[in-house]
Amino acid sequence: MLETRAIVVQLEGTEAIVESRQGGGCGHCDSEKGCGSGKLAQLFCTQPRRFRVRNGINARIGEEVQVAIADGVLLRGALTMYFLPLLLALGGGMVGTSWAHSAASSDAYAAGGVVLGLVTGFLLVRLLALRRSSSAVPPVITRCG
Repeated sequence: MLETRAIVVQLEGTEAIVESRQGGGCGHCDSEKGCGSGKLAQLFCTQPRRFRVRNGINARIGEEVQVAIADGVLLRGALTMYFLPLLLALGGGMVGTSWAHSAASSDAYAAGGVVLGLVTGFLLVRLLALRRSSSAVPPVITRCG
């Protein structure tokens, strides 16, 4: 399971809204061996990140907790989010090229196919995300402290 530390900021029934304490990355941003991706995340994400998680241990507001997500959930989400639009963009480019009437217009048709495939891919990802949100395995608070 992937775990991170967070603070409970709000309770809503059996769920809690938690605020992530880590800025992203592996925590080695200040060392010479770190890649600096956490600093990059701080550049684009200035507000603390909040998440809705299942509160099975009845954590209270202000408590520091460990939040876990099942193995594979993050990888499947990332593959869906990035790979599907990319695949449809490449497919759209190939279809666009095959529809071109001449060699001079093939680039324009390919570009149009790529844009159409990319937009279709992102719309499909959005649809899949809406369908999965009710059946997805939610993050859960595993322990306090």
